[in-house]
Amino acid sequence: MIGLLIATILFNFIAFTSNRRLTKNQILHIWTFTISAQLVFDVMIEFKYWGYWYFDKEPNWSGLLAHIVLVPPVNMMFLNWYPFKGDLIKRFSYIIFWAIAILLYEVIALLPEPWGYFNYGWWRLWHAALLDPLLLFLMVKFYKWITRLEGELK
Repeated sequence: MIGLLIATILFNFIAFTSNRRLTKNQILHIWTFTISAQLVFDVMIEFKYWGYWYFDKEPNWSGLLAHIVLVPPVNMMFLNWYPFKGDLIKRFSYIIFWAIAILLYEVIALLPEPWGYFNYGWWRLWHAALLDPLLLFLMVKFYKWITRLEGELK
């Protein structure tokens, strides 16, 4: 639990104090999209198939912290610093860099309690290594869609 609390406070502090790009509307959309996508995925992988879980296999209040306030600020940081005007290699490298950073964080979250809080069933790090870059790419596409919709409202 200690690791989750430290990460949650740190990620949120960095995300909100370093934000120079995202509007309040975009932040709201990013948080809502992130929480919804994570909960939909976790209902199947975590709760139905026990691929992984937070703290223990049953739904619990402390696991809600990981579901609601841990990942959205990471997506905020990712988008805030994303090189939208960079060439394809720079944008691809940025996504790979973040995917590696997320994998390293996942390894830390696997430490025993009280530092760690994440546990594997059949899920392995290579599953995340394949999925994370796709999710980050999806986040970029979602952000571009939000900005396009905002432009249509003006």
